[in-house]
Amino acid sequence: MGPRCLRHKSPDTKFGGTLIRGLSIFIGLVMLAMSLGTPVEVRAQGAPQIAEIIVEGSARVEPATVRSYLLVREGDPFDAQRIDRSLKSLFATGLFADVSIGRDGGALIITVVENPVINRIAFEGNQRIDDEELAAEISLRPRLIYTRTKVQNDVNRLQTLYQREGRFAVTVEPKIIQLPQNRIDLVYEINEGTLTTVQNIRFIGNREFDDGDLRDVIRTVETRWYRFLTSDDTYDPDRMTFDEELLRRFYLENGYADFRMLSAVAEMTPDRQNFFLTFTIEEGERYTFGELSVESNLRDLDVADISDVVEIEQGEWYNSKYVDDASDALTDEAGNMGYAFVDVRQKLNRDRENKSIDIVFEVAEGPRVFVERINITGNSRTLDEVIRREFRLIEGDAFNSSKVSRTMRRLQDLDFFAKVDLSRTQGTAEDKTVLNLDVEEKSTGSLSIGVGYSSDSGPLAEFSIRERNLLGRGQDLKLAFSVSGKKNAVDLSFTEPYFMDREIAAGFDLFRTTQDQQSTSSFSSEQTGMSLRFGYPITEQLHQSWRYTIKQSDIKNVKSTASTFVQAQAGSRLLSEVGHVLLYDKRNSSINPTDGYFVRMTNELAGFGGDVSYLRNRVTGGNYHKIADGWVLGLTGSAAIVTGIGEDVTILDRYFLGGSSLRGFAVSGVGPRDRTSLDALGGELTYTGGIDLSVPLGLPPELGISGKLFTDFGSVSRVRPTSASIYDEGSMRASIGTGIMWISPVGPLSLDYAIPVMKESYDKVQNFRINFGTRF
Repeated sequence: MGPRCLRHKSPDTKFGGTLIRGLSIFIGLVMLAMSLGTPVEVRAQGAPQIAEIIVEGSARVEPATVRSYLLVREGDPFDAQRIDRSLKSLFATGLFADVSIGRDGGALIITVVENPVINRIAFEGNQRIDDEELAAEISLRPRLIYTRTKVQNDVNRLQTLYQREGRFAVTVEPKIIQLPQNRIDLVYEINEGTLTTVQNIRFIGNREFDDGDLRDVIRTVETRWYRFLTSDDTYDPDRMTFDEELLRRFYLENGYADFRMLSAVAEMTPDRQNFFLTFTIEEGERYTFGELSVESNLRDLDVADISDVVEIEQGEWYNSKYVDDASDALTDEAGNMGYAFVDVRQKLNRDRENKSIDIVFEVAEGPRVFVERINITGNSRTLDEVIRREFRLIEGDAFNSSKVSRTMRRLQDLDFFAKVDLSRTQGTAEDKTVLNLDVEEKSTGSLSIGVGYSSDSGPLAEFSIRERNLLGRGQDLKLAFSVSGKKNAVDLSFTEPYFMDREIAAGFDLFRTTQDQQSTSSFSSEQTGMSLRFGYPITEQLHQSWRYTIKQSDIKNVKSTASTFVQAQAGSRLLSEVGHVLLYDKRNSSINPTDGYFVRMTNELAGFGGDVSYLRNRVTGGNYHKIADGWVLGLTGSAAIVTGIGEDVTILDRYFLGGSSLRGFAVSGVGPRDRTSLDALGGELTYTGGIDLSVPLGLPPELGISGKLFTDFGSVSRVRPTSASIYDEGSMRASIGTGIMWISPVGPLSLDYAIPVMKESYDKVQNFRINFGTRF
């Protein structure tokens, strides 16, 4: 039919053939032009085209800028799809509140309504968080263009900020105040709401530990009236995630190697005031340690040389911390033997039938990686060299994880930084690594005023000003005054931790002390002097220090009824003394130890000039062991002797015992005493010992109250010249007691009650001791 139709419509067959041939030639030319890259515009006859693009409503934005976002140009056809995409493109700029596109004949009309410019941003209703912190959280600023999307994003940020503070009932409503010239003031009206506390914490799936035990493990606590000093009873999703990790660690450290955290759900009450937390867990079976072995793939490394550092006993309950500690110990031991690249892997084989875990520690050669560069950021005040000298490895050294760990501990012990983060990134080659240290500095200066009461000194007050990082150089400068009922002191001290760019802590002390000892020995004393000191580490645990002291001592205001021995000591003396201390410390903390031990030896020799000559020696030691959570057993002891060189030892250089050094007895209440005046005379030989057991009282940890049981024993003896008028049996004294320590909101409060169980008739007893003080 085609040929018939064409013929009907066009009877001139010859003309139709010519037309078809012409169209074929034209299409071929177009395709040829396209293949050559020549732009060819083909327009359908009769299709409407854009003759003009008109922009209306733009005041701040140039019309040319508006046209630049369009996907059509003058001369293009009115393509509905491209015009729609142009509309979306204009909206996506964020410059306009409204955009419309219309047609008027051959003209394309673009009508825009520009978004206003923000003149000012304000916050209303915020009490808990100040304006500066809120402004730092949002993205909009004055002189920026207002958009609804950005405002909603900032509202979400502000709500998240309050939620981190435990206020999930917060509402934030943005309000706009119109101003001339298309400007606005943006006001965030905030209703902070009340703190959203944790009403109840539940556990599902726990069989071996009850809910109370597990609540003691996690950081979040249930709200109670006495928890007004902590924020741990407010809901925090980040803290809840941390609680999940704490539970996992707890079970793995108590033998439950198959433990699984199934879910952790927080449900808000309908009134949006409280949360209910539910942890669903699967405890699994409890395992013991099975066979333990160490295998070495390092050349010339004998397993017997390093196996002793694995302090795990077969048959005891499995503990993931012991396994990690053993791996670290093997790494450190191999590193100390010269193997810089060590990788210790743990192979755990569960014997589910016998409920034991066999562990193989594989000591292999790790990747040979060297430190290419050490980057330090965040220290705006502390000098780089102060930080770099704490690194146990430098650029170019072989990377060693144990040295990195020691570096972290040393940086944290400086106490200059609120945060210390050390990370690794790939260097310029596969065998090179870059260490990136990011620190957040904190205030190192302090001004403290202290008040309190001590059974030894009575009412006391203290003022001190100290800067521990002077000029960012790590230097320590302190000036302190103390005033009490029986003792006044002033002390100026300075310490340079790296004297002459070596790991030598050098410094000096200037001091003056006056002390009223009328009630114990019938005299008063004044001591004024200075000390020069320096110390250095021999190893990580062994430290040695030296000190030279020169001071003027005055014994005055001696009572007429005082002991003849005391009366003979009246007057002034000049002391010139050299002291030496050797300390070996393997405690996990020098402030509040729960594990480890220490031994300290002190030697002091006087007689390098001056009026006093003696040799003083003291040995002190302590051992600490954690029995269970909250139960720590501490054993301490000391022994000391002072010997006069060609002369008697003066009363200021003797040892006195009692008070804090022997609880249950008064200050200077033990030891040689004049039979007539009952003045304490001190002794030349002394020893003390003590057993302390910290006891949990079952109270919430946030109250900061702990108990203790203790026993003290010791003695002091030998007075020269000897005399029948002096009590000096040298017998052992001992006491037992109990006490309470409260870290109160206004400072530490310690209450001790001790009863002497071994004493002499002339000893002075003090059963009850109280120490209270605060700093602000």
